[in-house]
Amino acid sequence: MNLGRYVRRTSCHQPDAEAVVCGGTRMSYAELDENSDRLAVALRASGLRRGDRVATLAANRAELVVTEVALYKSGLARVPVNARLGVGEVAHLLRESGARVLLTDAAHLDTAREALPGTEVTTVFGYDGPSDLGEGYGEALGAAAREPVDVDCAADDIAVLHFTSGSTGKLKAAVQTYGNRLALLRKTVMNPETRIGPGARQILAGPVTHASGMPLMGIFFAGGCAVVMPRWDAEAFLATIERERATHAFVVPTMINTVLALPNADRYDVSSLRQLVYGAAPMSAARIRAAWNRFGPVLSQGYGCGETTSGVLFLSTDDHRRAIDGEDEELLLSCGRALGEAEVRIVDDTGAQVPDGEIGEITVRGPDVVAGYYNEPELTAESFPDGWFRTGDLARRRADGYVFIIDRKKDMIISGAFNIYAVEVEAVLHQHPDVFEAAVVGVPDPDWGEAVKAVVALRDGAALTEADLIEFCASRLARMKKPRSVEFVDALPHNPNGKIDRRTIRDRFWAGATRRVH
Repeated sequence: MNLGRYVRRTSCHQPDAEAVVCGGTRMSYAELDENSDRLAVALRASGLRRGDRVATLAANRAELVVTEVALYKSGLARVPVNARLGVGEVAHLLRESGARVLLTDAAHLDTAREALPGTEVTTVFGYDGPSDLGEGYGEALGAAAREPVDVDCAADDIAVLHFTSGSTGKLKAAVQTYGNRLALLRKTVMNPETRIGPGARQILAGPVTHASGMPLMGIFFAGGCAVVMPRWDAEAFLATIERERATHAFVVPTMINTVLALPNADRYDVSSLRQLVYGAAPMSAARIRAAWNRFGPVLSQGYGCGETTSGVLFLSTDDHRRAIDGEDEELLLSCGRALGEAEVRIVDDTGAQVPDGEIGEITVRGPDVVAGYYNEPELTAESFPDGWFRTGDLARRRADGYVFIIDRKKDMIISGAFNIYAVEVEAVLHQHPDVFEAAVVGVPDPDWGEAVKAVVALRDGAALTEADLIEFCASRLARMKKPRSVEFVDALPHNPNGKIDRRTIRDRFWAGATRRVH
């Protein structure tokens, strides 16, 4: 097994066809194949062998795509580091993963420099050229021989350590194997709504190191073109659709919200778009209708996570049409039906499947579901009992298979498609000397879906402003995790066990809502 073979095969079939577009870079399949071979040779020359870890820390760029293909060809494990993380979090990821090589861009050199001590990283490649940390990416490719690299991998070899927020307050890694990634490729190309073949062009609007990059190998398998946005900008997104004659796009609801807010959105030609997939967070029915009116009958929705290696539930364009035409309006509140090879069940606390219509937890099993978390045996046993992944999302299922999320079992907030655990933010709040107790909850937000809110009781005699406390958190967390607002109270509610009753606090902000997540 080697996923890089599909790039080589497509390069043979259509060498001059565009494979990757990003900013000013336009890369053909022949160039993607050659550049990934050269990088694979350079990585092997640095002493790496099958199974070793390679980390990336950079904003979207074509070289990240080349790196992913090179790692597949080499049988190496990719450690994508979210470019918005702070130094401490980056250092934790590098230490935890055991990465030996880091590829980074100029914008993150200072972060890398601070994060590297105490890690196993011995080699650094700079995407923007040589630095005091190591050799330039371009120079490494130029010095490497062009020879095909094709390391045979086993299905259970680690392909990606997908780090995400953890309920224990630290980042944890879902272990995505080569078998999981092959299952992802299959479900991408088997679904006619997500297959990107010759002549099709898909915009990847978010970080390609994470959810937005999940379709990449499916695109290259089928012979389409990946149009990677260097950064998110609503007007640039519309301009990219028009300029590239994009046929498909993957976005998160927050991105759609910013497009809908543009006063000049209708001056762009988006008629080439055949499919606009949104996911990673729920979207309100009103916003779905507005997006349908703006983009046309092209919407579909995916539900999944790092543990399921992308989407496992899918709400098709026809599902959207039936809802918007009034045939089945309830579908606008659904996240769809089981996709591809995934098995989806709604279960109670004992793991027994609940009858249709009753509320339980979404659990998933299949070849795309990871076996567990890296170096976290207890968390793995808790989250993957009997081979089923417990998502933490509470939902009900209709008799025809459609799933409707009602609430979250875990204390997780999804803001702008980023997963944020309350305990992470609370741990930082409690570091402030003026904070006596703090609870963090997600509250409704029309643009971000949910916003992080801190409810804080101060120590006697303390005087602290909302702005000061938010900035305190921002200096210690990735900025998307900082509270957007703070409410100061005399005391926080506690349950009979003496623990802060976060559910009671949260319920106050969601009173009257039919669905406790947006």
